[in-house]
Amino acid sequence: MGHAGQAEKLKAGDRGLYALRHSAAHVMAHAVRRLYPGVKLAIGPPIEDGFYYDLELPTQLTDEDLPKIEAEMAKIIQADYPFVQTFLPKGEAVKSFTERGERYKLEIIGDIPDATLSLYTDGDFADLCEGPHVASTGQVKAVKLLSVAGAYWRGDERNPQLQRIYGTAYFTAAELSAHLQRLEEAKRRDHRRLGKELGLFSFEELAGPGVVFYHPKGATVRWLIEDYVRQIHLAKGYQPVATPHIFRTDIWKQSGHLDYYRDYMFLFEADGISYGLKPMNCPGHILIFSSTTRSYRDLPIRIFELGTVYRNEKSGVLHGLLRVRGFTQDDAHIFLREDQLVEEIHAILDFAVEVLSAFGFAEFAVELSTRPEKFIGTPEHWEHAERALRSALEAKQVPYDVHAGEGAFYGPKIDLKIKDALGRSWQCGTVQCDFALPERFDLTYAGADGKPHRVVMLHRALLGSFERFFGMLLEHYAGALPLWLSPVQVVVIPLTERQVAYARQLAARLRQEGVRVDVDERNEKMQAKIRDAQMSKMPYMLVVGAREADANTVAVRHRREGDLGPMSPEAFAQRVQTEVTSRRGSA
Repeated sequence: MGHAGQAEKLKAGDRGLYALRHSAAHVMAHAVRRLYPGVKLAIGPPIEDGFYYDLELPTQLTDEDLPKIEAEMAKIIQADYPFVQTFLPKGEAVKSFTERGERYKLEIIGDIPDATLSLYTDGDFADLCEGPHVASTGQVKAVKLLSVAGAYWRGDERNPQLQRIYGTAYFTAAELSAHLQRLEEAKRRDHRRLGKELGLFSFEELAGPGVVFYHPKGATVRWLIEDYVRQIHLAKGYQPVATPHIFRTDIWKQSGHLDYYRDYMFLFEADGISYGLKPMNCPGHILIFSSTTRSYRDLPIRIFELGTVYRNEKSGVLHGLLRVRGFTQDDAHIFLREDQLVEEIHAILDFAVEVLSAFGFAEFAVELSTRPEKFIGTPEHWEHAERALRSALEAKQVPYDVHAGEGAFYGPKIDLKIKDALGRSWQCGTVQCDFALPERFDLTYAGADGKPHRVVMLHRALLGSFERFFGMLLEHYAGALPLWLSPVQVVVIPLTERQVAYARQLAARLRQEGVRVDVDERNEKMQAKIRDAQMSKMPYMLVVGAREADANTVAVRHRREGDLGPMSPEAFAQRVQTEVTSRRGSA
């Protein structure tokens, strides 16, 4: 969800907090104007966890400048200026902001159709604003500025780059303190830091931004996720396929993606023919479905692919694994009859919960997104698709929120969100009901009457982008992945060189049992080896000295539970296998 969507969600859910943070943004802009004459104001909305203001400044700010701005804010808060709303005819507002040289405000005014505009004043500071605000600046007490970032005006890299100051505000100091602690914990769990520290992945400047290099340990984790996803899809009756990465642009014209995604597509020509790297997997699956005649008895047909797609995301929005240019989806497309829709949607929702629960997630929220302003297909088909999704949710008695106008361009959708260990929401599973693409590609099946009938198409993912899901997993578990996902599950630590041979023999026996194991043969003290294993989030450490070698046992240490005492190699291997099979894990 973008910042605009976050603001609307906050406004609808907690108007008091929305007004407080909106007021804090005004106080911050007021302070910046006092400190930096010549500043030009853009926008300053509340967002889910705070607020920001975009500014054009005569000097480049850094995070070190924030305490100075906070100190000026404190003076404005101490003055307890009332927030006063006034209304100006549009012509007067244009004149006022022209005199101030506020070109961004003038551009906003130009987009407002109203003849009268709302302004809010606190002290000698006035801003174009609809509100709401708290009564006075004195009510903005628990406030903290967090960071400075760059932001293009209106999100368009062709526009001027502004400076964005982020902050947050709460009603009490205790609430603010708790939020700041959560932010510190989020920094500790940042997947970019963990990925580097644990040797999982990297981004290489020579290769370009937004493309991920998985190192051996990271590739192992990804392989384990993929293997689980493949196996469970086969068990659920999905048929695996593989489609090319490059298509002629003709197919993207026919699907509508070229009209809606052109700016995000990598397009090129070869032999005078226009091609594009695929931003979606659905047209490829459509071609497979349409390659032969289908009977009503064949349906539903569930086509599944771990499909890698490419999107030309702007460099300014790239963010570790969470926003990349090349990513893989657990993508499926289900071709079915209308009378099968509700039952199939039920099955997908149950499937999504089953898969996400296997990764340790237990809290889910559901959103229904409806027809956007730009769409393909007919309004009648959209209404039909929305009814099908609503009916499926209501028949299962699933509570859901409606996000009007946020559906895909080809159909409405249900999104499944999970909560991580810090209480943050992440969108993973999705099911989208599509009547439009079957029309565009003339997808039919032979009915019981022998005549062709139009299929309905469900687009579906459970984890979504593997890159994003990997990053989310790392942050949820703070790098300490569950045993079944750990790239190395066990490290054997010999006390002296005399136990190295036994340690190697033990590792070989465990590998035969399917355990991923390393031997730490470094000439270091045992405590240093244990500390390093703990820093690398190693689930189990097996310490072997002369006593263990003589008795053919191991001294077992767990990363959370500590010393578990001596075990036979067979008993330990059984413990690991049981834990892996159960997929136990806690954040």
